[in-house]
Amino acid sequence: ESGKFEERLANRVEKAKIVSEMKARLKRGAREDYSYAMIADYKHDRSLNGLSIVEAAKKVRSADSLDDQIELILDIQKNGGASGAFHGINEDDLQTFLRHPNTMFASDSGVRRYQEGVPHPRGYGNNARVLARYVRDLKLLRLEDAIRRMTSLPATTFRLKDRGQLREGAWADILVFDLSDVQEHATFKEPHHYATGLRYVFVNGVEVVRNDVHTKAQPGRALRLGVEP
Repeated sequence: ESGKFEERLANRVEKAKIVSEMKARLKRGAREDYSYAMIADYKHDRSLNGLSIVEAAKKVRSADSLDDQIELILDIQKNGGASGAFHGINEDDLQTFLRHPNTMFASDSGVRRYQEGVPHPRGYGNNARVLARYVRDLKLLRLEDAIRRMTSLPATTFRLKDRGQLREGAWADILVFDLSDVQEHATFKEPHHYATGLRYVFVNGVEVVRNDVHTKAQPGRALRLGVEP
C-alpha cells in the first residue's frame, strides 16, 4: 500500500487530486488548517510526537502554511504513517451528547506501551473524567445514570451475556470507589498518567486493582457481540 501511495505522489496529476481533496475536506469541516490534529506516535521522527500538524510543519519545514502542512502529512504517510489525536468537538456539543439518555461512555483508545508516544488522554482517564468532571464537579449527570451508561446499557446494547449488572449468577466485574476521590490526570500534553481514586477493581471475580495499584492479575477476556464468554 505504501508503494502505491508513493507512486501516486510521484504522479503530478494524482498528487494534485490528493491535495485538492485534502483541502476540500478541511473546507467541508469548516477548518482553515490542521491545527486540530496532533501527532500521537510517529516512529520515523518521535521528536514530532505531541505537536500539532501546524507546529510540526514549522519545525520540519520552517513554514506552516496549509501547503506546508499537507506536504508534511504526505511525508508522514510515506514514512510509515502515524497515529493521531484530534480536537473535533467543543465542550458545549460534548455536554449535549452526554445529556442524551442513550449515550454510552467508553473509549476506542488502543492498547499501547506506557510512556510511548503522546496518545489521546482518554486511554488513561476516560471514565474517571466522566465521574469527576461531569458527575461530581459539574453535576451534569446523576451518579447512578452515569454508572448505568458505563455498565448495563452497553452490556445490553451489545448483548454481552451476564455482564454489566451486580446480581447472582453474573460475572463479578466490580469497581469500588469514593466519588470524592476519583480524578483523571492525563492531559493532551502529558497523557501518561493513570486515574486515581478507583480503589478496588475486580474482573471476573478476581482482584486486579487494590488501593489504586495493579495486582498483576490478568483474568480478563475478550467479549464479543452475543457470544458466550
